[in-house]
Amino acid sequence: MRAIEIRNKYLNFFKAHGHSIIPSAPLIPENDPSVLFTTAGMQPLVPYLLGEHHPSGKRLTDYQKCLRTNDIDEVGDNRHLTYFEMLGNWSLGDYFKEESIKMSFEFLTKELGIPVEKLSVTVFAGDEDCPRDEVAASCWKKAGILDGHIYYYGKDDNWWIAGETGPCGPDTEMFYDTGKPACSPNCQPSCDCGKYVEIWNNVFMEYYKDEKGYSKLKQQNVDTGLGLERMAMLLQGKETPFDTEIFKPIMDKLVELEKVDLIESRRIIAEHLRSSMMIISDGGRPSNLDRGYVLRRLIRRMIRHMNKLQINLDEISTLIDLNVDTLKGMYPELEKNREIIKSVIIEEKNKFVRTLANGEKEFNKEVNKLKNAGKNIIDGKMLFRLYDTYGFPPEVTKDLAIECGMEVSMDEFDKLFKEHQEKSRAGATQKFKGGLASTGEMETKYHTATHLLNAALKQVLGAHVHQRGSNITAERMRFDFSHDSKMTDEEKKQTEDLVNKWIQDAIPVERLEMKKEEAVKMGAEAMFIEKYGDIVTVYKIGDISIELCGGPHVSNTKELGHFKIKKEESSSSGVRRIKAILE
Repeated sequence: MRAIEIRNKYLNFFKAHGHSIIPSAPLIPENDPSVLFTTAGMQPLVPYLLGEHHPSGKRLTDYQKCLRTNDIDEVGDNRHLTYFEMLGNWSLGDYFKEESIKMSFEFLTKELGIPVEKLSVTVFAGDEDCPRDEVAASCWKKAGILDGHIYYYGKDDNWWIAGETGPCGPDTEMFYDTGKPACSPNCQPSCDCGKYVEIWNNVFMEYYKDEKGYSKLKQQNVDTGLGLERMAMLLQGKETPFDTEIFKPIMDKLVELEKVDLIESRRIIAEHLRSSMMIISDGGRPSNLDRGYVLRRLIRRMIRHMNKLQINLDEISTLIDLNVDTLKGMYPELEKNREIIKSVIIEEKNKFVRTLANGEKEFNKEVNKLKNAGKNIIDGKMLFRLYDTYGFPPEVTKDLAIECGMEVSMDEFDKLFKEHQEKSRAGATQKFKGGLASTGEMETKYHTATHLLNAALKQVLGAHVHQRGSNITAERMRFDFSHDSKMTDEEKKQTEDLVNKWIQDAIPVERLEMKKEEAVKMGAEAMFIEKYGDIVTVYKIGDISIELCGGPHVSNTKELGHFKIKKEESSSSGVRRIKAILE
């Protein structure tokens, strides 16, 4: 069963069970306090999981474009992806465990035709905080899961919470038996031997955790996630996602173009090209900051591995066209943005080629110094500096060193690189933790402040200004917008003064629901108009601002305090960035 068929079956199944199909949010989040990219289906729905009314109702389903970079260095093995698609269905205070489990079982066994004997499930084992989830276990038995196929695990496996505090609850996970031999007589879903593969996770948000402990939520939610690429792989009987129709055309083309046979490099090129194209299509551009840096890293890692396969870099255009033609049925936006995707990736390729040339010059300088000092070993520190400062791949340094008759201390480099990876992962964990625990009073104020800032910039700089992204914490806001030149001190002061005037004017913030066409006629602005369903939520701040937005927001601008711009800088080509605080 092809991936697009699985997606359509999923959406149509849940639509038939009373769910509204909502569009995928873009990869670049709008006013999200916690992440660089959309990392899960629940992320754009945070306000509604916290109790805000969703204009499409209490039962929702969608496919969500997701990108996670925690394991970017692992891509190249048989399973890791940075970009992936998550299918999900939600109950916002409507049905709970029994109906959720019943629908999941029916979809897996009847719609996808998975034999029941291939399915196992896990549920929460209980602890001193919360009881054993016998309700979920009982629902699975009633649905039809076989005896001996239900397992109980603790919080590490079957509990979901975004951070240290916030909405949380037990989950139930579904596993597919691949038919591989058991690693031991005690082999079960918790094993990572490959026999069992997790395919779906249903989270039952029924608790709230604070400093005192756990209490029951007023609104019980269900939040689910099913990975499309993984499900396609299993249903097609393939060993890896790279063997499915999503990647096979590009993998075959790379075999045709390559002069060196390295499957790991082919996978990295195929995966990073798709991920880069999806980010660019949703408005991302390479830079040295945040998501722009992630995109730059993906493109450059792809180019490094094209070099390893000795593929002519001019073939990038061919590979992009092939990927667009392969994936446009699933993602029509790729066809629409084909030329933009090409120009961005090719420009970044050209920059990286120059970077490699500069790195080689630096390498030659360092080697001459070593030779003059009578040394013939390049230490790991130098190797890492070339990598970290110039983006110079260590394998290239090693090849050049051999050509010069030098040795390379790879052990020291490996140690430094491992430390670098651990720091990056720690940072990613902070950036990519879910948003539910991070929407407090200050974040809500900053959400509203971004609307005022957007309106002020349009007045001061011109109507060409549009939001290109934002990042909010309890301490500050960051706002990216389209503009070609650095703001003058006078322009910054005018913008700051306008925002503070509107705060002092104590303007009510209205929340409206209407058809999307009506909102557009009213002049409502949105970063990605296509991400919204037919019925939309609009926030109106007097005659100052009208934007499509999921919220949350304050009820009156006077609640914001005093607005101060701390910094204005370049984010990427044609995009500026403001960092500001509320005092």
